[in-house]
Amino acid sequence: MIDWDCEIQPHIEPFFDSDSNTFSYLVQDPNSLSCAVIDSVLDFDYPSGSIGYESADGIIDIIKRRGLDLQWLIETHVHADHLSAAPYIQEKLGGQIMISQHIAQVQEEFGRVFNEGTRFQRDGSQFDKLLKDDEHYYLGELPCIALYTPGHTPACMTHVLGNSAFVGDTLFMPDGGTARADFPGGCAQQLYQSIQRVLELSDDTALYMCHDYQPNGRELECRTTVADQRANNVHVGHGISQQDYVQMRLARDKTLGMPRLILPALQVNMRAGHFPVSQDNGTVYLKIPINGLKPALITEDS
Repeated sequence: MIDWDCEIQPHIEPFFDSDSNTFSYLVQDPNSLSCAVIDSVLDFDYPSGSIGYESADGIIDIIKRRGLDLQWLIETHVHADHLSAAPYIQEKLGGQIMISQHIAQVQEEFGRVFNEGTRFQRDGSQFDKLLKDDEHYYLGELPCIALYTPGHTPACMTHVLGNSAFVGDTLFMPDGGTARADFPGGCAQQLYQSIQRVLELSDDTALYMCHDYQPNGRELECRTTVADQRANNVHVGHGISQQDYVQMRLARDKTLGMPRLILPALQVNMRAGHFPVSQDNGTVYLKIPINGLKPALITEDS
């Protein structure tokens, strides 16, 4: 069981990016002006290669208006469906970018995929803080813990801030099930075990999703509870066994297409949201490895 009994409710404001179906969150310690931004989104138009800051500026404006002090920029994992705006927000407001210490494994894997040279450091040094498994930290006076929850990627963490947990890409809303486990370094067995860890939190713990795909056209939702997930999640509810879950997950993952932004997102997000160094003409380029990613994605025994 997870030894965590904090009942303090932080102030939480969600922001939804419809282009990537991603929720970002502004979380404030209720007893101070300290705040955190979780899983920020940089606007990116793939066909034109252009970036924008409207989504990030919306969060920045609220932080400024409320006179908040940005302490943490939390990345629950290296996202494959959107680009992180963490460096842009940090430039405007300060704060430290944090991620799991297992980012080095992700950087090693995708450093090979994108044929990055020796200039690309594979030690997580692009990030300000690398979190150990189950490390405790504070947001102002609010106790927090980073639970290591791999499976979707090797560097996934669920961040519990007070009585609220931000699960990244482990769980979706109960009618959406769970995240895929077929990315390089992913593992369906690990994902099942990580989800069980999250569901060891108290029944009334609020769980905040990173994505919602609105199954059957229902209204957008981002919040559920541990009890609701245990009872109603279509993939892991009702006490499904690990064997049955893994069989389902592997079969389902075979039917899924690539995330639309996976190639630019991985190159940027493994660098803590920074783009590669510009070339001698002053332009930044991202790579498209032809047939370089798909073989890794279809491996079942990862």
